[in-house]
Amino acid sequence: MLNKYARAFFTRVLTPFAAFLLRRGVSPDAVTLIGTAGVMAGALVFFPRGEFFWGTIVITLFVFSDLVDGNMARQAGVSSRWGAFLDSTLDRVADSAVFGGIALWYAGTGNDNVLCAVAIFCLASGQVVSYTKARGESIGLPVAVNGLVERAERLVITLVAAGLAGLHDFGVPGIDVLLPIALWAVAVGSLVTLGQRVVTVRKEAAEADGASAPGSEATS
Repeated sequence: MLNKYARAFFTRVLTPFAAFLLRRGVSPDAVTLIGTAGVMAGALVFFPRGEFFWGTIVITLFVFSDLVDGNMARQAGVSSRWGAFLDSTLDRVADSAVFGGIALWYAGTGNDNVLCAVAIFCLASGQVVSYTKARGESIGLPVAVNGLVERAERLVITLVAAGLAGLHDFGVPGIDVLLPIALWAVAVGSLVTLGQRVVTVRKEAAEADGASAPGSEATS
């Protein structure tokens, strides 16, 4: 849902910045790599230490590279299969770092094995949700479904909650409960989304197989 509405808005906002980078000789692939490295640094340096506010600030500064690199490629007319592959692959790496960093916190100083498991489930389910769409498309199916919690929703819910939870370190009482709530919400939402995609692929596959079966064509 957020992909549909927010992506168009931020693309317009970031277009001048993308044009500036192109004029400076920066390539879209370089932006993709730098953005992923920044997200990983914010997630794996700050989150395992419980510094969720500053970690979220760092991640947010770099997470928009996912929009900037594609914008740059379109402006420069250099959109390619390689660029799309690199972008999608590094998105998975960045997502893993975010939830991995949270899991490390709960496995260590956070001392909550249940929430550690939930964070790991969010990490794994997010990868599987992405895989179901990619695999369905690879066998020629459209996978025409907008899931309840897709990548944009997973990141926004988790990062907003993590950033606000980090205000606990600045004396805001009780606000740290937002992160556990967000993790459970993302876990449940990802499970629902996975189910939506599996059902959609099954339906589309059955329709495609039926259409290609011998004798399925209408006779005149």
